[in-house]
Amino acid sequence: MCLMKSTRSFSSITGDAFAALLQAHDMLNTHTILKKAATARILAAVIWLAGLCATSFAAESRMSYLDNGVIRIGVDLNLGGAITWLSASGSGATNLVNSFDWGRQIQMSHYSGPVPYAPNGKQPNAAWTGIGWNPIQSGDCYGNRSHIVEHRNDGQELYVKCVPMHWPLNNEPGECTFECWLRLAGPVVQARCRFVNQRADTAQYAGRGQELPAIYTNGPWWRLMTYAGDRPFTGGPLTQIPAKMPWTHWQATENWAALVNDAGWGVGIWAPDVFQFSGGFAGKPGAGGPKDNPTGYIAPVLMEIIDHNITYQFRYELILGPVGDIRRYVSKQVAKPSPPRWQFERDRQHWHFVNATDTGWPIRGELKILVERNDPQLIGPAAFWLAVDAPKLFIEAACHTRHTMAQVFWSRQDAPGFAADRSLTFPIIGDDAYHRYEVTLSAAPEYRGAITRLRFDPIPVGSPGEYIRVKSISLR
Repeated sequence: MCLMKSTRSFSSITGDAFAALLQAHDMLNTHTILKKAATARILAAVIWLAGLCATSFAAESRMSYLDNGVIRIGVDLNLGGAITWLSASGSGATNLVNSFDWGRQIQMSHYSGPVPYAPNGKQPNAAWTGIGWNPIQSGDCYGNRSHIVEHRNDGQELYVKCVPMHWPLNNEPGECTFECWLRLAGPVVQARCRFVNQRADTAQYAGRGQELPAIYTNGPWWRLMTYAGDRPFTGGPLTQIPAKMPWTHWQATENWAALVNDAGWGVGIWAPDVFQFSGGFAGKPGAGGPKDNPTGYIAPVLMEIIDHNITYQFRYELILGPVGDIRRYVSKQVAKPSPPRWQFERDRQHWHFVNATDTGWPIRGELKILVERNDPQLIGPAAFWLAVDAPKLFIEAACHTRHTMAQVFWSRQDAPGFAADRSLTFPIIGDDAYHRYEVTLSAAPEYRGAITRLRFDPIPVGSPGEYIRVKSISLR
């Protein structure tokens, strides 16, 4: 976004008020989908920063397309290979993707610390200090484009690799690369993405919400539809998410959401095994093209620890069509929901920590978590299962601690967050040998209905040298 222009669609906000809003947003929801960022991108567009931009950016497009006769997708090689075109095939087809500024498009966007991020003393734009470390695929807020280092298109698969730019900073390339592989299958875009980090800063920062990916549509696609009930894949009624900002955050229990027009036609995203979504609409809904300000937004989000040397991969699918067809497509791809089982063989399985760190990337068969601070917590990803289907929790762990009791918490769909009445304690053995701990969750009266997240507190108060090693956590 070029910040020299206030937009008529939104109310003005000062930089200080903006920062306060972001802090409040994080405090209200510690597993928030974007952890400050996408809401920040839209809100800061209304800040008048005199002299920051002499003109709004205009970059000549350099497009690469795939077209299978059903749908057409295009990436801009002048914007890191971000997706800037998605439509039905055929001349005269309308593009759904918004490109009002370089913080939109359909693109990769990742987040970590520190906050603020000021490498070698370079200060972030005053509007974006609350975002922290944030390489994005298109370019930065000053108009510096991400750089393509490799591109292939054989008509069947489109591949791009770029060095992204840090959105809040002036001409600061990320110490990382983004890669995307795109293929078409009927009305579906199949996307696979890889992010390879090579930061000089080796500190482990707290987990933050990752946009997987960020999707911005034009004004006609404003109706945000999803399923958010407790009986996924049974044909229950859909939920329409409010067309507003700041964005709404919800549990998408069928792992998809869609932005559609008044006729119910548009684009859906299916993110396998991702349950936490964010989205909404900014501006006046119903009209506008790629260079106009009104925009719809969706992001599937996972809280992740982004190590200095991590290789992080994810996939998603974009489906064009009526919302009923989008839902039916996803239903055919998904196996019957079952209680989760997390095996920490090669990665963290989307778990993150509070008041704790682990020994870093790569993961080799176990997590080793240093629990040297007060109230260390292991927090699982957003998920969905019915308590009746998983009466027991199993934890395969080795504890090196003087403590003898651990505690597990759960969040319910009708009671989000963690509380003492939704928890159980159980004994542990601090001999640094692996044991299989079995916790009968069904013994707790508040373990009922739809369960959406776990938290594991291995000890109440840490001391130097204490740690826990974990191979698996499962529900049965």
